[in-house]
Amino acid sequence: MAQRPGFQDLAKAAGVSVATVDRALNGRQKVRADTVARIAEAARLLGHPAALRLAGVNANLPALRFGVALHKQGQDFYKAFAEELHRAVADAKGVRGQLVLEFASGQAPSEMARRLRSMEGRCDVLAATAVNHPEVTEAVQHLRSTGMHVFALLSEFAEGVRTGYLGLDNLKHGRTAGWMMALATKGPGKLAIFVGGHRWHGHDLRETGFRAYLRETAPQLEVLEAQINLETRQLTYEATQALLSRHPTLRGIYVAGGGMEGAIAALREAKRPDVALIVSAFTPESRAALAAGIATMVIDTPLEKLCRALIAQMTRAALGPAQMDHVALYLPPDLHVGESV
Repeated sequence: MAQRPGFQDLAKAAGVSVATVDRALNGRQKVRADTVARIAEAARLLGHPAALRLAGVNANLPALRFGVALHKQGQDFYKAFAEELHRAVADAKGVRGQLVLEFASGQAPSEMARRLRSMEGRCDVLAATAVNHPEVTEAVQHLRSTGMHVFALLSEFAEGVRTGYLGLDNLKHGRTAGWMMALATKGPGKLAIFVGGHRWHGHDLRETGFRAYLRETAPQLEVLEAQINLETRQLTYEATQALLSRHPTLRGIYVAGGGMEGAIAALREAKRPDVALIVSAFTPESRAALAAGIATMVIDTPLEKLCRALIAQMTRAALGPAQMDHVALYLPPDLHVGESV
């Protein structure tokens, strides 16, 4: 007689620890809903008696694998993004969701194109942060030919090919930064702007909005040539030091993407409260910079709202009709200043 599968067999099949299986079965501690669903599916396949108890009313719900590819795994913003994605998938309505989360090792278009192609067969619907480049567009076209819907996050790519875009209105992001910069600066002078790279469509729009607003309302402020920082702390730090040294009338810095930690560190060392700093993610570091008067404003992406809207749209795309109208969902940003922290 075949031996009945035990906890170790169930844990191995589900890809979790024995302790997690124990918690899920006995309710000693809360276990994430997508993890419980994975254990329940493994139990069903193994013929484990816990299958019905774990699956409960979710047994008849469709299983859906949500694929997401992000950048900069070590940055606080993307760590928070990942946490909100896990919560949104666990709370997904009408499906037994599983999150398939990947991080790209760099910004190179070829790297992200490979990452997107590697998701084929591993997920049912896909979303990603990516630069706008022909290699990325080609990868999206291939995935769409297989029937997979692909969503752009935060910054547009493969427009006309992808299923939809979710994020901020990046042109308004730049104009909002320009509005605050005009209010915060005193007298004529120069302004600096940092972008991750010229292939980030969202950063191009933020720069365009920033320059346009200031050109219209504050002609006394000259916006310098954009600084490329590859969204890294060190490049931003070194470039900020050089800007402070080279331009004694520098009045403000706008970090349109990642790498703000470098600008914060450089301004803290230089003790230049006369230089306004506007950044694009509300993290423990930018919160501390606001409280200390180093940062002037944070224009933040509301990650919880974004992730819940994303999972809802991905569910609709994966389970709905093959043809789906191109989705464009622009969320209002969360604005933070020193007095609000």
